[in-house]
Amino acid sequence: MSSAATPTKPRVVALGNPKYVGEDYLAEFQKDFEFEVLEATNRAETQKMLPNMVADRPIDAFIIRMGTPPYEPFDDDLLKALLPHCKIITSASAGFNEFDVDWMTKNNIWFCNTVDAVAEATADMAMFLILAVLRNTTQAERQARDGTWKANIVPARDPGGLTLGIIGAGAIGKYVAKKAVVFNMKIVYHNRRQLPKEEEDRYGLTYYLKLEDLLAASDVVSVSCPLNQQTTNLLSYDEFAAMKDGAFLVNTARGPVVNEDALIQALESGKVTRAGLDVFHNEPNIKEYFRTSEKVVVQPHMGGLTDLAFQKSERECFQNIRSLFKTGRPVAPVNEVMQ
Repeated sequence: MSSAATPTKPRVVALGNPKYVGEDYLAEFQKDFEFEVLEATNRAETQKMLPNMVADRPIDAFIIRMGTPPYEPFDDDLLKALLPHCKIITSASAGFNEFDVDWMTKNNIWFCNTVDAVAEATADMAMFLILAVLRNTTQAERQARDGTWKANIVPARDPGGLTLGIIGAGAIGKYVAKKAVVFNMKIVYHNRRQLPKEEEDRYGLTYYLKLEDLLAASDVVSVSCPLNQQTTNLLSYDEFAAMKDGAFLVNTARGPVVNEDALIQALESGKVTRAGLDVFHNEPNIKEYFRTSEKVVVQPHMGGLTDLAFQKSERECFQNIRSLFKTGRPVAPVNEVMQ
């Protein structure tokens, strides 16, 4: 039997074509791996096409690019055809609440998200929204476009001297801190664990053990934490009540971290002056209030959508796979697998 009929390279399949990884990078990867693309555009197509692809030959590694909503959730019902041979699933997204990591762990599949690929781009979005809510850009742009030209617009807030409270000091939160220093903001943070002192000094951070204390001290609150059971509705009625009167809120994490009804109440009461939101519950079907209120600056979940972030995220997927097959462990796994 010819060697072509019995390939020895691990088979790697991407859900959709990784357009940003780079041809040279992919060519180098293919020296050690068989690489293919599953051209499915939604969940139903994936459920139909994936078993056929696996029947041809087992898949050793599976890559999931950005743009996951048409396929979600990534669970047994969608991915069971990968069993029992698949060793690793990598995602180009930073958040992973849409992935059934427990199912993967139970079936001895490593799971990796992207740790740093979209972090700086998302932090850029956070800074854009911080400046936008402080400068009231939604109302200003509308008036520039409709000809009313600064009607009833009072002087905006300057970021200099304001306290920025960052919730979640992972890669994104650290980038936000690094950028906010340029605008002369005082930076405090709340995290599940305190960072080492050298990191706090590097980013100019002051730690608050209690979330309520951070909220009371902050003029602007920026949410950068992952979504999980502990962070769902992390900011709700009591937390908004704990904020400074007239504070500003920015969320570039995940929509369910913030109780939207509580936020609307806080905006309407004036407790929160304005909110900048890149993420929502039930995307893309966001609430009418957020689409129409001038107290809200909105973006359609665009935080990580830059060409460089896409390239970094796709390459990180391939790097985790290469590391697993070379060393026995991915670079940055979310879970631990029995070996």
